[in-house]
Amino acid sequence: MLTQNDVLEYTGMHGHMIRVLWIDRAQALAWTYRLASPSALPEPTPLHDLEDLLRGGGARRLLVDPFAAAPPQEPVPQGYLALQAKAWSAVRTLHTDRQALYQPRERAILIAGYAAAHGISKSSILRYLHRYWERGQTPDALLPDYGNSGAPGRTRAVTAGIKRGRPRKGEATGTNADERMRAIFRAAAARYAASHDDFSRRAAYRQMLGDFFQGQDAGGLPSFGQFNYWLERDAAAPPAVTLTRPSAPLPGRAAPRFAHHAAMP
Repeated sequence: MLTQNDVLEYTGMHGHMIRVLWIDRAQALAWTYRLASPSALPEPTPLHDLEDLLRGGGARRLLVDPFAAAPPQEPVPQGYLALQAKAWSAVRTLHTDRQALYQPRERAILIAGYAAAHGISKSSILRYLHRYWERGQTPDALLPDYGNSGAPGRTRAVTAGIKRGRPRKGEATGTNADERMRAIFRAAAARYAASHDDFSRRAAYRQMLGDFFQGQDAGGLPSFGQFNYWLERDAAAPPAVTLTRPSAPLPGRAAPRFAHHAAMP
C-alpha cells in the first residue's frame, strides 16, 4: 500500500522519481511531486494508476529516500535556526488546507495572502514549498545547507572491515551503521509511524528487518541497539502532536530546534 512520502522511480531509460506528497483516500487520489525538477508542482494522480504501475513493474518504490534532508549536525548556527523557523511557519500555515494549496489558482491566492501578512516575498514562500516537497516534507528540509567542521560529537568514519562500537555477544559480528544504514533506519521509522497510531521502536525494528533485510545473514543485520541509538542520534522520532496539527505552536524551545523529523500527515 502506498503511503505519504513514498518515493517512486519509474523504470526505463529516462525514468524519473516522484514523491507522494499526500494521499486523498476519499477521492482515491495521490498528490505527487516530480523530484529533481525545479519547476515541479503538486499533481493529482489516480491512486489505482500508481498501484497498478508498481504491480506491473513500471515503477518501483525506493526503500531509502535519496532526496530526504539529512539530520543536522550539531551545533546548528542560531541564524540558520531562525531562517528554518521562518520557513516552517509559512509552510505549516499554508498546509492547513492541502486541497487548496495544491490547486494553482488557490495556491497563488494563499501565497499572496501570507506574503502580504508577513512581509515575505512570494518567491521566497514558493522556494520554501519547493524545498519542503523536494527534501522529504520535514522541518529539516527547511534548514539551510551549511558545513560543520567541529570535532566534538563528530561521527567517526566507517573503515572497511572494522566495526565501530562494542563487540556483540555471540558469534555474529554485525554491521556498521554508515550513512546508508542510518537512512534505512530513518525510512523504517517513518514507514512504521505512517501506518501505526502508537510508535514502538521494537516493532519498527522488526518491521524494518522484514522490509529491508529479508534473507540476509545474521552477521550482516543491524542490531536493535544500533537502530535505537541512531534514531536518538539522528532525532528520527515518530510524529509528534505538534506536527500533526498545523495550527499548533512551533515545536521546540525558545530558539526552535526541530527535534522531530516526520512529514505532515
